[in-house]
Amino acid sequence: MIYLVLAVVVLVLGLGVVALSRRSSKALPPAAPTPQPSIARTPKPTKAAPTAAPAISGPSATGTDVLEPEPVAPPEVEPAVTEKPRFRDRMAKSRAALVGVFAGVRGRAGITEETWDDLEEALLRADVGVRVTTELLDGLRTRVKSKEIVAPDALLDALQAEMIARLAGADRDLRFEPGEPGSPNVWLFVGVNGVGKTTTIGKVGAAQRALGRTVLMAAGDTFRAAAAEQLGMWAERSGSDLVRGSEGGDPSAVIFDGVEAASARKIDLVLADTAGRLHNKSNLMEELRKVRRVAAKGSGRVTETLLVIDATTGQNGLAQAREFGGTTDVTGVVLTKLDGSAKGGIVFAIETELGLPVKLVGLGETIDDLVAFDPTEFIEALFAE
Repeated sequence: MIYLVLAVVVLVLGLGVVALSRRSSKALPPAAPTPQPSIARTPKPTKAAPTAAPAISGPSATGTDVLEPEPVAPPEVEPAVTEKPRFRDRMAKSRAALVGVFAGVRGRAGITEETWDDLEEALLRADVGVRVTTELLDGLRTRVKSKEIVAPDALLDALQAEMIARLAGADRDLRFEPGEPGSPNVWLFVGVNGVGKTTTIGKVGAAQRALGRTVLMAAGDTFRAAAAEQLGMWAERSGSDLVRGSEGGDPSAVIFDGVEAASARKIDLVLADTAGRLHNKSNLMEELRKVRRVAAKGSGRVTETLLVIDATTGQNGLAQAREFGGTTDVTGVVLTKLDGSAKGGIVFAIETELGLPVKLVGLGETIDDLVAFDPTEFIEALFAE
């Protein structure tokens, strides 16, 4: 009996302990979670923008191809508007050949025999020519003897006026005859190699395109290496058409094809390049005669034959003018490189001795530096102080 009572007591005490522990566990706040270690995440690398494929620039010293990035093209820039070049600004060398002499003449008290010697030497050095120099000074001597001219300044003013008068009155306009569509004007360009024929054609083409005329260039200089390629670049720059033949081919055939192509396309003007040198002079001149005859056949009309002369050659240019003028019926002269020559006086020899008008002059290297010849501006540039 006693054992039974003890068992009941133990059971009751056990149940009480369990109940007490449950109450205490509900009263306590929940335990804070155990902190976890932080993980630093490395950001994913971004993909670089793709670069242009490298260009092979050539082998290095070790024989391995060197790779360099393709060059980045510069942004397009609007071309600057250029003004017409002024003779005074571009003829420094020609003016320098005279300005010292003119200053010496002005510095004297009167007109002496030394004055005449200085003027004669200066004009001859400028390639005015013996004949023109003699005529100019003889006329001025007469006026000095009659007391019409008494002062050195007046003498120089009179010389300037006489030189302008000698160049006045010539027809310097480029001949363009309007006609029916399909009947283009043809301008032939002749002259020895190296005077700038092809470049002149390119500049003339650009000027005519600016006037609103359509232009075709015929690469008739088939004997000079790369002449057709050079003319092709000018045609592209000026927006002109181009007809070319095979190297060493018949120049007349190329020009004839050019005229016929211009006729078919209703183009206004054909600018025809010609050979400047064959294996001897007689062959060159005969070839130019043939070119002139062929160009006049068919649908075209030859309205200009322009002789291109390098101003730096001086009196040699006069000899060229005589030779070509008798062969191709030259109608006018283009005088190139006048900005780089002290021999601008060749204009007088060409015009007074041969009767050929200087129609265009080159005053620089850019496409706008081939301008119409202005006698007054030209002479005033020579006398500018």
